[in-house]
Amino acid sequence: MHTNMAEPMELLCWGGDWDLPSVHTDSLIVLAYAKFSGATLAVKSIDWTWRTITASVPQLHYEGSTVTEPTQILNFLRKQRFNADYELTAKQGADTMAYIALLEEKLRPALLHTFWVDAQNYANLTRPWFTSHSPFPLNFFVPGRQASLALSRILLTKAESPLLNITEVEGKIYSEAKECLNLLSHRLGNFHFFFGDTPTSLDAFVFGHIAPLIKAPLPSGQLQKHLNQLDNLCQFCNTILKNYFTDASAEKRMDCSPTATHDPVDANLQKLTQLVNKESNLIEKVLARSADSLLNLMSLEIAVTCLKVCGHCFFTMY
Repeated sequence: MHTNMAEPMELLCWGGDWDLPSVHTDSLIVLAYAKFSGATLAVKSIDWTWRTITASVPQLHYEGSTVTEPTQILNFLRKQRFNADYELTAKQGADTMAYIALLEEKLRPALLHTFWVDAQNYANLTRPWFTSHSPFPLNFFVPGRQASLALSRILLTKAESPLLNITEVEGKIYSEAKECLNLLSHRLGNFHFFFGDTPTSLDAFVFGHIAPLIKAPLPSGQLQKHLNQLDNLCQFCNTILKNYFTDASAEKRMDCSPTATHDPVDANLQKLTQLVNKESNLIEKVLARSADSLLNLMSLEIAVTCLKVCGHCFFTMY
């Protein structure tokens, strides 16, 4: 499924730390998917300048084209025939889309809050890290701008009336994030990856979201403590780091509780599972209808072509 490329694709992303190839969720998603699909990327740590201060990270550069956002980058890699999902069924493809939507809606806000809004984490970990990795004078500007963007995104997506401020929203987003992690753990079960023994784009998205949460030395980590109790998710990340990012993982195991046990599926988890299954079924139906429409259109085009050919033959003969 792979093709040789004349020149390597260049990926611009945030650099690594905490035994991770990158500390940035979206960068991790792309890096992991590239490893899963066999794509060779020339990875360069981001170089903040005034010209690129508003740029989206990560960025993929190839033959004069620039692609941003993980979903768009993964689609671009698939067009280059680097496809980690080519063996998935239609149902599994729909499940993938549903779970990715769940990650963005339920887990992403809590990650943003953990790293950028939580006062202890921001002052003692996030701000110092990004300050040290940004050149002067942008080191005074970049962390604050990122924190402001994170807070705005949380309030925009989660601050529904009567939840009007970040303090009131905090409880809601962490509750939803824990339910999301429980669902992911339940869905993964005893498998190495979410669809068996081979990693796919869903594994890349899950890895990108939970790896920083597991590995970062967070001073304040209520969500981290909850995740460390889900041993299979911790082992999932450990397996990816060991098998695909050996240098980054340095053969170190993650700090997870080996004695963690899974509680029976509660009502909230059942509701969340039903929600994902419902969305997955809806996506599958939409994709099926799109395929039928495309097939009908192709059939119509073939029929028109046949009529044109037959007409040409008729007038040629007579």
